[in-house]
Amino acid sequence: MIVDSHCHLDRLDFDKLGLSLDDVLANARAKQVEHFLCVSVTLEQFPSMLEKISQYEDVSASCGVHPLDQKDKLDADRLIQLANHDKVVAIGETGLDYYYSKDTHQVQQESFAGHIDVANQLQKPLIIHTRDAKADTIDIMRAHNAQDCGGVLHCFTEDWAMAKQALDLGFYISISGIVTFKNATALQEVVKQIPMDRLLIETDSPYLAPVPHRGKTNQPAYVQDVAYYIADLKGISYKALAEQTTNNFYSLFNLVKRQDGRTT
Repeated sequence: MIVDSHCHLDRLDFDKLGLSLDDVLANARAKQVEHFLCVSVTLEQFPSMLEKISQYEDVSASCGVHPLDQKDKLDADRLIQLANHDKVVAIGETGLDYYYSKDTHQVQQESFAGHIDVANQLQKPLIIHTRDAKADTIDIMRAHNAQDCGGVLHCFTEDWAMAKQALDLGFYISISGIVTFKNATALQEVVKQIPMDRLLIETDSPYLAPVPHRGKTNQPAYVQDVAYYIADLKGISYKALAEQTTNNFYSLFNLVKRQDGRTT
């Protein structure tokens, strides 16, 4: 069994897919995906996201504000209120993205720091988005004691030096379908070096569908393609990759209960 550690189920275009959410989840379960972490990007849309997934025992949620959606000062009190929900197992996604936005760096930094503080207060792990902001991301993680709550750098595309610094802080690294792209040779070399006990897999659906689905709407079922590719890249069996990344998921997001009742 495997886990999609990062997806946006509420952002799937079900009309375009010709599928319902029930169908999407059933397709993934048929590919041995046993749990889904549905990740929040705004506080305003969080209640709607939660309503969409509330009936599914194998879907958990995070709560937070994506750095590219952080237009104003973080409402930390509102984040705490929403994130106290039983279905919320993580804070985020948060972080820094300097690739698209050149004039919101300070707002992003303050929001990121606020998310870390909330994660430490609630003792829920962080989901961190980082792009073109390596030094500032690590500096803020250290300054606000992100190692106390732990978490994951999701959809990782940066270099090994940054990965190593995050690993040294006790963080996990999650890899998406980008690793399957022909032009992702640098990332592939990084993935080879990530310790197996710190590795997660994800789709980030509906974005970034892996080969051979590239160009299509991504969905959680495709996390199996990511798993097969990484297993081959690291020279291990699919079974070993699946078992380790699944155990890693439940170790990090320890509020999620395993369906088989095992403890990691």
